[in-house]
Amino acid sequence: MKVVILAGGYGTRISEETTVKPKPLVEIGGRPILWHIMKIYSAYGLTDFIICGGYKCSMIKSYFRDYALDSSDVEFDYANGTMNFLRREVEPWRITVIDTGEHTMTGGRIKRILDRVDDDTFCLTYGDGVSNVDIRDLIRYHKESGALATLTAVQQPGRFGALALEPDDRLVRAFREKSNADGGLINGGYFVVDRGVDDYIDGDDTVWEQEPMQSMARDGMLAAYRHLGFWQNMDTLRDKMVLENLWQESPPWKIWQ
Repeated sequence: MKVVILAGGYGTRISEETTVKPKPLVEIGGRPILWHIMKIYSAYGLTDFIICGGYKCSMIKSYFRDYALDSSDVEFDYANGTMNFLRREVEPWRITVIDTGEHTMTGGRIKRILDRVDDDTFCLTYGDGVSNVDIRDLIRYHKESGALATLTAVQQPGRFGALALEPDDRLVRAFREKSNADGGLINGGYFVVDRGVDDYIDGDDTVWEQEPMQSMARDGMLAAYRHLGFWQNMDTLRDKMVLENLWQESPPWKIWQ
């Protein structure tokens, strides 16, 4: 199963970092948050990634181009014009970086890469949030739900889209984005999605969190997987410092060995 990561936004709320690099390359513990997200998925055996780039996409390409070289011990023999890896320590990842357009909205980015998704179902997340959500159980839950998309519902007050959920219901009954008064359960990303969501996305100007998710909720095709464990996005410099401090102590999202 492929993992699609939305990594093309401007990251304006953390402009102290994103004036020089795309938000997914902002580092926590010396590694880009994008790397942390990929490590979470690969802990569950999901190692085939499609990264939807946009703003400063070339920097994401360059990072992965040099990743094996930077992570390994290397011998350069200039006399013979050779380079040998003495200690090669890289994950068994397959990474496809697609420039989905600097001004393309989240829904448009998804629509642009659907022809590269081989299976009927794929994982989808944002390039700025980490969690200890059980990905394997999330996939199982989605397949049992019969919905086109399943989001991970997490607890975080304010700023994000609030969900109207029945206490024992799988389905989202309503979805509204970014109300400052909201509390309770919110959309934490970490989706599992069927290719049929294509019917809900018009084009590049479509915002995934608006009409597509609202329409799927009205049609009973948007499910919610409740996750009461750790979740934290990196929306601001303060969020980055929270994650940095956690990494130095005992990072809850580090589920890999």
